[in-house]
Amino acid sequence: MKQTVRRGRRPGVSSTRQAILDAARARFASDGFTATTIRVVATDADVDASQVMQFFRSKDELFAAVMAIPPTALELFNTAFQGPDEHLGERVVRAYLSAWEGAPEQSEPLMAMLRGAIVNEQASERLRGFIESRLESGTRASAGPEAALRAGLASSMLVGIVTSRRIIGVPLLASADTDTLVGIVAPAIQQILVPQELKA
Repeated sequence: MKQTVRRGRRPGVSSTRQAILDAARARFASDGFTATTIRVVATDADVDASQVMQFFRSKDELFAAVMAIPPTALELFNTAFQGPDEHLGERVVRAYLSAWEGAPEQSEPLMAMLRGAIVNEQASERLRGFIESRLESGTRASAGPEAALRAGLASSMLVGIVTSRRIIGVPLLASADTDTLVGIVAPAIQQILVPQELKA
């Protein structure tokens, strides 16, 4: 008697979650963050898209799980865009510095990912895509038609600052306190993400 193969649901919660993570890891590696979708990951994992959403509420959370981004860091990235636009630059700079330079359990996985991105093009593309996506989705309305470009510029600046401070160890940057950096960098990030000419 031929046995019917049941598709769309795996036998156990842990195996389903792992199948989703494995499929997502492969997709993020091959296609990058932007091109990877929940539906494609579900198809690769042989589950329904709704099951992916049961385990991971968004593509951001799925990516965070794959890349071992701590939930507290993801929350920092998300809450940076809550509040009035006039203080967005400061919130974003503080959030990114706090994520990469905060408590070890939060900053060490992020630093490991950043170090990997420096020497591995796939890891670099995944990290870049994730950061740009967070910035673009958080500022799309206020940044106008150049939202993607502005998000890319802002992410380059933020990652460059962290790299210079924590990996390269540029003395003046490494020794600067957070408040000083925020005071100098935040206005530039503010202008990039919320250009004044679009508000006029």
